Amino acid sequence: MKHSLQLKLSQHLTLTPQLQQSIRLLQLSTVELNQELERYLAENPLLERADLAGEEAPVAPDISRETREPEPEPPTQPDDSFSFGEEQTGGSRRNDDDRDDFTQIAAAEPGLQEALIRQLQFTAMSERDKRLALLVIANLDGDGYLTASLEELRETGATEMPELDVEEVSVALRQVQSLEPTGVGARNLAECLTLQLKALDPAMPHRARALELVTRHLEVLAARDFNKLRRLLGLSDDELREVRALILTLDPKPGRAWGDGDVRYVVPDVTVKKTGGRWLAQLNRDAMPRLRINKMYADLLQSSRDNGARNLSGQLQEARWLIKNVQQRFDTILRVTQAIVDRQRNFFEHGEVAMRPLVLREIAEAVGLHESTISRVTTQKYMLTTRGMYELKYFFGSHVSTDTGGACSSTAIRALIRQLVSAEDGKKPLSDHRISDILAQQGIQVARRTVAKYREAMHIQPANMRKSI
Repeated sequence: MKHSLQLKLSQHLTLTPQLQQSIRLLQLSTVELNQELERYLAENPLLERADLAGEEAPVAPDISRETREPEPEPPTQPDDSFSFGEEQTGGSRRNDDDRDDFTQIAAAEPGLQEALIRQLQFTAMSERDKRLALLVIANLDGDGYLTASLEELRETGATEMPELDVEEVSVALRQVQSLEPTGVGARNLAECLTLQLKALDPAMPHRARALELVTRHLEVLAARDFNKLRRLLGLSDDELREVRALILTLDPKPGRAWGDGDVRYVVPDVTVKKTGGRWLAQLNRDAMPRLRINKMYADLLQSSRDNGARNLSGQLQEARWLIKNVQQRFDTILRVTQAIVDRQRNFFEHGEVAMRPLVLREIAEAVGLHESTISRVTTQKYMLTTRGMYELKYFFGSHVSTDTGGACSSTAIRALIRQLVSAEDGKKPLSDHRISDILAQQGIQVARRTVAKYREAMHIQPANMRKSI
């Protein structure tokens, strides 16, 4: 076989490191972005976060009219003097203690187990009993329920505490159940509610009947079979209503109030306000990091040409790209948000029932970006409005045809279902079929199974579970 050399031309796309960084920054949430920037700040001495005091925020781009532009890419040679939101000035990097760090707030809140252990330290218990109580606390879930049986706890504790029996474990459990929050350490819902009722004043009206109900007939209450409950307890409608109202004041998950230490904070990227008769989006200045090139190192680089300066030259270029990419991220978020606001202005005027159908492709065509970019922009990015805080993805939804040939957003249909349920007669709640008929009368054709799907997505119970006394 004869060997030969052949030349072949081909084309393929390659993502430059700068473009990869731009895409990565675009898909990060605001909190994740600040965490990522902290890493860059620690690694690159040419990059610094400017002092926020007395500085002006970056000027938002003009979005008074829609434009169609090709998807932006990092420029080949960014201006040396460019900085995102700041003038290039000297000075050292800002002290970390002076920064607004949202990720540090969660650490100050103790979890359930930590709170119980603190209380345990002030109880008059022997060292052995405290160790057993700690064993019980270690087996509580986030809602405050004991997830292991007494026998399983005995087997676990016996490795370190000889001659341990189930009765000792039971005593330790009762000690834990005496701690706050009341109801913690229960093994099931009935025990949790019982602990809370027993902690109430014995003279409280309906307490005794409520205890009887949760210990013996809780499953009947869960099924909302009020006729059977009246017979079992010998109560009138009014008395049963009072007993049920007392039970509803109890907390079925007492551990939730203490949290689990994994608190996630939402920082709005944009705010929306009505100005001059138009709803306009503005970047949230508090969510925008202010980065700049460190002037001292930049001047040192210009005056020196040794090996160290060549190393700094690469870091200077990296700092420029990062500053430009961060600016591009916020510019893109603003453009996409304004396009969403323009198409969902009826929502801002009238609420969820006025939401119109919207898909990613429509916004992508409006701002001249790819659908995948719109998906990244709208994920974990939040808009603060006069109606509350919403993720940008919230404004997208499929459509349902109407009798008039138009379309209704699935979000608007869910809002209508919620309105119908909130206004229904508690003694005769609306079935999914009945809700479907009511929507049809309004010109919106929605199948019963679709109503059920939307209802379940909103965590609304079926009609038989919504029935009241």
